[in-house]
Formats: sequence, structure tokens, C-alpha cells
Amino acid sequence: MAKIKLTKNELKVQKDSLKMYRRYLPTLTLKKQQLYTEIHVIEAKARAVRKRREEVELGFRNWIAVFSEKDAFQKDIITVSNIRKGRSNIAGVDIPTFEGADFSYGDYDLYKTPLWVDIAAKHVEKAILLDLEAEVLDEQVRLLEKELRVTTQRVNLFEKVKIPEAKENIRKISVYMADQQVSAVVRSKISKRKIADSNVQNPVEEDYTL
Repeated sequence: MAKIKLTKNELKVQKDSLKMYRRYLPTLTLKKQQLYTEIHVIEAKARAVRKRREEVELGFRNWIAVFSEKDAFQKDIITVSNIRKGRSNIAGVDIPTFEGADFSYGDYDLYKTPLWVDIAAKHVEKAILLDLEAEVLDEQVRLLEKELRVTTQRVNLFEKVKIPEAKENIRKISVYMADQQVSAVVRSKISKRKIADSNVQNPVEEDYTL
């Protein structure tokens, strides 16, 4: 704890600081709770998206297996040409939002390629969209967790350091000033007693001469 001045001005500074800490602490605590809740909501959403992705992939594999032409569908047939993202704000944190993606389709021989490849490409597109959405949700969680750590540190700083420190400083200054006031009163009484004793020991002689 830093050394403080035992003065009235410092007492005011410490009281103002304590008032400020107490005013902002509820806001920080509320923000911490909001971030914690939002993180859990987004994590649940990401899990749901990944589950849908697994279901799409499983259905896709089973569907292709029916045609017994697995090698007919090449990965380079469909590629992501652009990812569309927006911006949102949660508890003061700027986060990305997933708004979709654009795809490019490779050239393939319409005569040699099975007819079902076009349908399969749409399934792959759906799977990729779910992957991209999950990645954006992961980024949201990462950003919110970073802010949660900072907010938690501030809450702990206020609760465990700043507020107790300000209270202790106020107590020290108040005790010191009270002691100084008592000492001043005692000194004043002693001084008055000494003056009174001096007057008794050395009475003033009155002059009656004309």
C-alpha cells in the first residue's frame, strides 16, 4: 500500500475514490454476468451448428454411397470465393457475425460427370456454410472471453484491492486527524492552565497612588 498524506485534502481524495469505486463496481459486475451468459449461449449455438454439420456430412456420405461413385465428386468442384460478415456489439464488445458466403464452381465435363454431382455440390455448400458459421461463433466466444478476463480482473481489483485500500486510508487519516484534534484541545487546556497558574503566582499589584 502506497504511503498517503494525512491531510484533509487527502481524506477528500480517498472518499471521492471510494465513492467512484462503489459506483462503477455494480456496472462491472453486471457486465461480467452478461458476458458469462452470452458466452454460454454462443457456445451452445456453436455446438448445435456443428451437430447439424455432422448430420449433413453423414447424410451426404450415405447418399453418395448409394451411387457407388465416390471418386466422381472432387473437392475442387466447389470453393469459397467470399465470406460475408457483419458486426455486432455485446456488452460493449465488437464482434463479427456470419451473414453467408459466395461459392465458385469448377469446370467439369457434363457428359462424363454423374448427374448427382450438382446435387452433391449443394450438400457440400451447406456443410461449408455451417463450418464457416461455427468458426465465426468461435471467434465471438474468443473475443467475449478476452473481455470477460479483463472485466473479472477489474471487478477483483475494485473488490479486493481498491475499495479496502480506500477504506483503510480513510480510517488512518480520520484516526490521525482525530488524534490531532484531541492533542490540540489538550495543548490548549494546558496552555490556559499555565497562564492561570502564572497569574496566581504573580498577582498584579494595583497602583493606588494619585
